[in-house]
Amino acid sequence: MQVRELPTNSRRHARQQFYQEADTIEGFSWFDRLHGYVYITFPYLYIAVGTANHWLAKLFVPLLNAWSKFHPKKHDTRQHSLTVKSGTIADTYHGKALPLESAKTLVQVKEDIRIEDLEQVIPYVDARALIMHHPDHIVVLDCPCREAQENPCLPLDVCLIVGEPFASYVLAHHPERSRQINAAEAEKILEEEDQRGHVHHAFFKDAMLGRFYAICNCCACCCGAMRAHRNAVPMLASSGYLVSVAQQQCQACGTCATYCQFGALALLDGVLQVNEAECMGCGVCVSKCEQGALSLQLAPEKGAPFELSQLMEQAAKKVSALP
Repeated sequence: MQVRELPTNSRRHARQQFYQEADTIEGFSWFDRLHGYVYITFPYLYIAVGTANHWLAKLFVPLLNAWSKFHPKKHDTRQHSLTVKSGTIADTYHGKALPLESAKTLVQVKEDIRIEDLEQVIPYVDARALIMHHPDHIVVLDCPCREAQENPCLPLDVCLIVGEPFASYVLAHHPERSRQINAAEAEKILEEEDQRGHVHHAFFKDAMLGRFYAICNCCACCCGAMRAHRNAVPMLASSGYLVSVAQQQCQACGTCATYCQFGALALLDGVLQVNEAECMGCGVCVSKCEQGALSLQLAPEKGAPFELSQLMEQAAKKVSALP
């Protein structure tokens, strides 16, 4: 498949495109604009500081402690809320776990999509829109989380930036760490990361125009969001599925538990147990079970799944119902 070339943008032009898009968003403040600029222009510094892998992080610890003191968490942060903010970074920066096939649909889109609010699918107060302009513009970027580690998981080039104005911006500002790819190449990256046991997340951020902008392929050892999740900062939302075990087929080999990035599987007395509170329904374990003993089942209590075709159908019905 031939890649349709992205426009050759200067850095200045890429910034102008980003800000022109920002100007169309009601309530997108000057701080959001500055935050977005810093995040997408300096992602390696931003993530290294945020994951405490940079000396500047020491300067921010007193500020974060002071913020936490005057802005206490408003509810159990292991629970997501559509109406109450958690008082953590997760309120404005979060990812949705995706089984492999769901992730692949996001890089197969050929037409613009505009769904202003994913509601139950992205269970956060802010940053939950699916707006894809030129979704066939895809750029793979060296993972900032892995780059920040002394001994990172490899390969590095696994972060997928999808659509505009993000893809062109990243390509213009990080030519040495990014490259344009087509949908087939993006799917191959997702498949290879799935084989390595890494989890696909669709990421949303307020400073990234309050919407979806990237698919990250995450490992528990390098990913900043997964570290935050382990420390009760709810940056990750369940896929809306839970893994189910057919015990009669399970041979208690433990392979699935080895691959589980969330520590949700364990063998107890020769029986595979699922910690449903920890399971994010990513499906990595399912592909690792040679006996076919594992499957993903819908779990409404874990939220709605990110099924693109269904979301587009629902959005179309809403539009057709308007007077």
